[in-house]
Amino acid sequence: MAATRLPGKPLADIGGEPMIVHVLRRAQEAGLGPVVVATDSTAIAAVVDKANGRAVLTRSDHASGSDRIFEALSKADPGRRAQIIVNLQGDLPTIAPQAVAAALAPLADAAVDIATLAAAIKVEAERTNPNVVKVVGTPIGPSRLRALYFTRATAPWGEGPLYHHIGLYAYRRSALERFVGLPPSPLEQREKLEQLRALEAGMRIDVAIVDTVPLGVDTPEDLHKAREILRSGTS
Repeated sequence: MAATRLPGKPLADIGGEPMIVHVLRRAQEAGLGPVVVATDSTAIAAVVDKANGRAVLTRSDHASGSDRIFEALSKADPGRRAQIIVNLQGDLPTIAPQAVAAALAPLADAAVDIATLAAAIKVEAERTNPNVVKVVGTPIGPSRLRALYFTRATAPWGEGPLYHHIGLYAYRRSALERFVGLPPSPLEQREKLEQLRALEAGMRIDVAIVDTVPLGVDTPEDLHKAREILRSGTS
C-alpha cells in the first residue's frame, strides 16, 4: 500500500476489480490448494472478503514477504496440514495460473528446499538492467536449473542465455520455518536480494523455466499495461 511510485497499488482498479483480487483469481485458477491473502491492511482484507476470498491480517513491521507469509501461515493453518507454501506477490495480476503451478515441479525432488521461476531474457536492455534480477544456475534437466546465485549484475559471462528471475517462491514448510529464523546474510544485504540468505545458509533452490515474465505493476505506466493485457485477454 505504501509503494512510492504507485501508492495504494493493491487496490488499483483493473477492469472494475482491485488488482489484489485479480491476483487472488490467478492463484485460485492454479488449483494448488487454499489461497490466502496475507496483508497488514484492513482495506485490502475488506476487498478480498467482498470477492469471497480469505485474507489474514498480519503485523505491519515485517522485514520481508517471507516473514509475512510465515505469520499468515501460522494463523491460517495452525494444524500444520499444508507442507508446501507458494508465495505469490500481490502486484502480478497478469501471471498465468500455469506459471504459478509450474513452481511446484522442482519440489518433487526431495533434495530441493525452495523452488522458484525464471524466463530467458529476450530484450537486450534487460541484460544490463540492475532492476532485472538474474539467476545463475546449472541446468539439471529440461526447463530446470539448480540455482547457484542471484544477482543484479549481468551474469553469467560468455555465450548463452541469461535468465530473468521471477519472484514467486514455493517453500517446503520446514524450509520456510528455517529461512525466517536466519539473520540477513552478507550477500543478501549487498545485492538486496532476500533469496541469497537461503543459498548462503546452504539451502537448495531450484528454478523452473517458463516462457514469459509476468508484468509486475510498479508504476502508473505498468498499471495501464496491465489493464490493456487483461482487457485483451492475453498475458
